[in-house]
This record gives sequence, structure tokens and C-alpha cells, in this order.
Amino acid sequence: MKYVDEFRDGDKARQLAACIKAEARPERAYRLMEFCGGHTHAIFRYGLPDLLPENVQLIHGPGCPVCVLPIARLDKAIALARHPEVILCTYGDLLRVPASNRQTLLKTKAEGADIRMLYSPLEALKLAEDNPTREVVFLAIGFETTTPPTALLVEHARQRGLSNLSIFCNHVLTPPAMHAILASPESEAGMLQLHGFIGPAHVSTVIGSQAYAEFPARYGTPVVIAGFEPLDVLQALLMLVRQLNQGRSEVENQFTRAVTEQGNLKARALMDQVFELRSTFEWRGLGFLPDSALQLRPEYAAFDAERRFELPELPAQEHKACECPAILRGAKRPQDCRLFGTACTPANPLGSCMVSSEGACAAYYTYGRHLRAAGAQ
Repeated sequence: MKYVDEFRDGDKARQLAACIKAEARPERAYRLMEFCGGHTHAIFRYGLPDLLPENVQLIHGPGCPVCVLPIARLDKAIALARHPEVILCTYGDLLRVPASNRQTLLKTKAEGADIRMLYSPLEALKLAEDNPTREVVFLAIGFETTTPPTALLVEHARQRGLSNLSIFCNHVLTPPAMHAILASPESEAGMLQLHGFIGPAHVSTVIGSQAYAEFPARYGTPVVIAGFEPLDVLQALLMLVRQLNQGRSEVENQFTRAVTEQGNLKARALMDQVFELRSTFEWRGLGFLPDSALQLRPEYAAFDAERRFELPELPAQEHKACECPAILRGAKRPQDCRLFGTACTPANPLGSCMVSSEGACAAYYTYGRHLRAAGAQ
């Protein structure tokens, strides 16, 4: 298959790994964060850590939208779903994420709430048309990748005059999270040393490579945008190693078959038409970040569930032993959590990182890294 099979070639992977090993200087460390959870799963699925020298370390970032949704927002979604007139619809990963007191949307559905799983936001249009006496609320979540489809949903709802459709918007932005990691207390204290980023693939197809220009300029931290196949990631790692060896700090685009400098201008225009920046928004693990999320513009206020419904402001209750917040910052690894693989598993997730298909804990568990680590002790 074009653009897939050739990026999974085992011989070429070994050649790239040999180049990384030859060029990585033994006297220095290369601590590189893959921001996107999709990269985390690709890295473990293809066993890439086993191909790298010990001084090239991969650190898992917060690029999992389900994982970074704070418990307070999930509590509000559950409260919203309990309105008898509401049909709440969202993506499947979100249904099992624990909120306060380990309540989930799936449990709330079992208790009688009308909660539906969608594959596309546009399915909410038919739900609203088929249920004119109900309030259909789409729980919107995701980075820049899934924001254009939500914007399209809102614009279609406006054009059709649907008065019973709204969205509970939780769309967040990638660059502010990268800034927050580089300015985190762990980074400032020297506890989290990051030498480069593997830039996200799907997000970058929307926002373009130019969106990362500030990171080399402000922090001296190089960014290489990479695709999701194993050769994509290995080539991006080699590009980062070479930048660091040469004292360069630039944005480079390994994923040239899909990412351009300006990104998808049509998608960006639609996003700008429907959404505007929130002044602040809470992220799990990163706290409240300025200008890091989106909300509907005033002209689309009629479709804003936060304006249509009274949502309670309740104190969120994180699981005291769960290390998801620190894992999302790159300050800890899944195996550093005492719940990981024991009390917390994919069948019984206690934290968001174990639920999502892009979560670091789920990746670590699914591909058996915890078993191999235990066997090595």
C-alpha cells in the first residue's frame, strides 16, 4: 500500500537505527518528547525503543485529548447528561474515563442517561432532526485535528436552523501545551530535561509546520514533525540527533507527504469562523493555561451548551494515587505509578492515560513494556 508498506520496511528500520546509534554521541543524552499519543502507540507497537541506544530516550507527552480533559469538565458533562431532556453524544474513548468518585459517562448511561457514541460529529445532525423534542448535545473534544469537523457541525446546524443542537466545547490547542511543558516547574528545576520534540502528524496537517517556529527561537528546542509509521519516527529521531549534534535548533518537516508550512488553510478558516480563543482553560496535568482552548464565537452562541444549560461548579476529585498528571507532563513514566498494571488496567482504568487509545499507560500496557521491565529487574 503506497505510503504505508514502504514506511514499515524492517531492513530500512534497522539501517536508520544503525545511523542513530552511530551518530548519537555517547557522552551526551538525547531526551526527546513525542507530543502525540498516536506516536506513543506507534513507538511501542513497533518496538522502537529496543532499536535505540540507551542515551536516546523517548519521553511521552500530553498529546492525548481524552487524557488531558480535566475531571471538572468531565463532571460537568456527566451533570449535563443527567438532564432528562438531553441526549449527550461523543466519541467512544471518553465514555470510560473516570471523573470524580470514579463515575464515568458509561456508568451514567447505565443509570438511565441517554448517552450515545458517535463516529463523526455530523451524526449529531440526524439525532437532532430525529428527536425534535430533545436537546442534543455534542461533547466536543480534541486538538486541532478534530476541531474542523466540530466547526462544520455547528455551521450545518446554523444553516438548517436546528434549535435543539448544541456543543459542549473542549477543543484544545497544541502549541500552548508545548510552551507549558517547557516552562513547567520540573523543566525550570532541571528535573525534566527536554532536548527536542517529535511534532504531531495529524495536528500539523491542519496548523502547518510554521506553528512551531517559536520553540527553536524562544527555547532553543528543535521540532521535527513526523508521520506515524515506524520509519517516520526513526527518521525524525535521526533528524533531531543531527540537529543537536550540529548545534542547530530548527523546525523540520519529516512528514512532507502530508504536512505543508501553512497547513490546511480551508480548515483553519472554518475554525476561525466558528471559534475564538478562551482566555484560560484547565488541562489535566498542566493546570490552567492561557489562550490554550477554543469556544464558540458570539455569533454562534445559540449552539453553546455552556450558555444554554446551567452547569454546576463542583470541586473535582482526582484519584490521589493516580500519576496521570505527572505522566502527561513527561515528569513520570507509566511504570512510576504504583497503580499501573495492578489496580489500574485497561479493564479497570483508574486514570485517563489507561483508558484512551492514545494514552501512554494504555500503550505501555497493551504492548507489554511493563512485563519486560519487570523481567529485567
